[in-house]
Amino acid sequence: MIGIRRAVPGDAAEIVRLRRIMFAAMQGGDASGPWERDAVRQAEARLADPGSGLGAFVVDGDGEGPAPHLAACAVGRVEERLAAPVAPAGRFGFVFNVCTDARYRGRGLARATTEALLDWFAAQGVTRVDLHATEEAEHLYRSLGFHEHSIALSLDVSKRA
Repeated sequence: MIGIRRAVPGDAAEIVRLRRIMFAAMQGGDASGPWERDAVRQAEARLADPGSGLGAFVVDGDGEGPAPHLAACAVGRVEERLAAPVAPAGRFGFVFNVCTDARYRGRGLARATTEALLDWFAAQGVTRVDLHATEEAEHLYRSLGFHEHSIALSLDVSKRA
């Protein structure tokens, strides 16, 4: 049995460590940097505020390594938009961080934490959840029922002329 629990503010640094691992896998290199300090602060504040719209579910590591750590996490946020045909209440979910520490892969932790997050979204009145998947994780999300719904365009406004 996998011991999944809701994340607390004290998990923020470990969630960010796992987030760094996720970004490194997506980008193919070291993803560390000053963003981590800000991310820890944001995670602590949002995890302390039940009304923040942040949902985070974690699995504790089994003691391997020098300090207590997380084995896996799934983190997402409820987004409030105008009502739409697929979301009459205007509540959408976005999963933005799913990662399993390499020491714990292959044990179903990403699936378990993601399922807990999806259950939480449903309890929040969310009717549609979006995410961006790596090629490696696409099979997991498809097995949970995710599919393409549209082609999204994006823009980095900080680089806009």
